Amino acid sequence: MIHVDADPARNLLRIYFSQQVVPEEMKAGLDRANALLVNLRPGFCLLSDLSGLQSMDIRCAPYLEQAMDAYNQKGIAKVVRVIPDPRKDIGLSIMSLFHYRRGVRIVTVETLADADKNLLDAEG
Repeated sequence: MIHVDADPARNLLRIYFSQQVVPEEMKAGLDRANALLVNLRPGFCLLSDLSGLQSMDIRCAPYLEQAMDAYNQKGIAKVVRVIPDPRKDIGLSIMSLFHYRRGVRIVTVETLADADKNLLDAEG
């Protein structure tokens, strides 16, 4: 399951992954994320919460890559990932090397509270 929302006032896109994610859900969620990008300015942040993720189908990878490319084109500045279990990184760290330009700051934290603190520090 994927839930996507945006906070234009904070210039923030949020994506929450939970349970099992299959390609159809991934495509729909990332289509929603792309639609929300029009409300964000270059220099936006992405909060990607994988704390509820149990598994993700490998066929979701191309959608993740397309999303990273779209965020990069829009001018993403920072990615904050909530990954309590490092084994559930699902390859995001490696994909980031190829799909985000140099200078995009990527932070991985264990809790949503740590992510919120990190985002507030970035805004302040």
